[in-house]
Amino acid sequence: MKIKFGLLPRIILAIVLGVVLGSFVPENVVKFFATFNGLFGGFLGFAIPLIIIGFIVPGIAHLGKGAGKLLGVTTTTAYVSTIIAGTLAFTVGSLLLPGFVENTTAGNVVNPGEALLGGFFELEIPPIMGVMSALIFAFVLGIGISATNSTNLRTIMDEFQRIIEKLITYVIIPLLPIHILGIFMNMTYGGQVQSILSVFAKVFILIIALHITMLLLQYTTAGVASGKNPLRLIRTMLPAYFTALGTQSSAATIPVTLQSAKKTGVNEKIAEFAVPLFATIHLSGSMITLVSCSMGVILLTGGAPSLSEMGPFILLLGVMMIAAPGVPGGAVMAAAGLLETMLGFDPTMVSLMIALYLAQDSFGTATNVTGDGALTVLVDKFSGAKS
Repeated sequence: MKIKFGLLPRIILAIVLGVVLGSFVPENVVKFFATFNGLFGGFLGFAIPLIIIGFIVPGIAHLGKGAGKLLGVTTTTAYVSTIIAGTLAFTVGSLLLPGFVENTTAGNVVNPGEALLGGFFELEIPPIMGVMSALIFAFVLGIGISATNSTNLRTIMDEFQRIIEKLITYVIIPLLPIHILGIFMNMTYGGQVQSILSVFAKVFILIIALHITMLLLQYTTAGVASGKNPLRLIRTMLPAYFTALGTQSSAATIPVTLQSAKKTGVNEKIAEFAVPLFATIHLSGSMITLVSCSMGVILLTGGAPSLSEMGPFILLLGVMMIAAPGVPGGAVMAAAGLLETMLGFDPTMVSLMIALYLAQDSFGTATNVTGDGALTVLVDKFSGAKS
């Protein structure tokens, strides 16, 4: 029987190898991987606007399908839930993360990027447009396709989305472990890795606790609104949670999520409409992870996350979640542009963010799909459908 070596084990192996090799390999080996990281980082920057266009345009264009009221209730519920998740992560993170980082680094926070070796050479790969330009272009084109019902443009953008999906699945994701190995090798060589891994562990535990808190909040709200037992609703959705842990994909878990959602007693037509849509636009677990990880990286590099910068980031990130491809690590790929433009992340900070995010991607996905069950109960209640 062929054993599949998933993304999470590859990421963990890359971090371990990077730490081990970085402690004894010669400088030229570190510089070789630094050269690869520079090229890969440039290519990733080039791909980000394409990812935004390739996923936001079809996402908005296809929202035009279906019943108007039901669509409005579903999308509003998903967005509000995602923003609440981001706000929860920011609030708790503001209280706990500064202490985590300060205690770990003994009050001497050093930007890991400053200790990294450079590559043998640099090659600039400028993107075809800026991130915000790509975002506005995607909104204009997606809304335009939906408003005019342009089937030709919709088909073209659907095909372009498939190209970008393959780019992510067969090029970016397979190369990410090598990129992460190089980053951690370089940080180990520069003497920065111990404090970083310690912070990573604490942020990971915080994220899991926030996921559980968010699910309890979602199901308590759904239970109160529908008059159903929240714990019984959660128990009904557990098959979806554990399936998502294995698949790391909301899209791949849709059949199980749909089956479990119907068992909660909601109208079957509502479930069949809401669950596939939520799998695309509701990512509360991923939002918690992205906000927590980004705050951790900012603190680790000597910054101080504030409401004035994190608030707009959370609001726009909720929209960007529409662009998250249904592949492992898709959400952080879609968010990379905002990290650079709104939070000022440099390539090293983006790499740390990707590593930290991918290390727990399956738990974020499991929280997303399990929360879909609670939101489906709410949509069933708000829409006035008879079960």
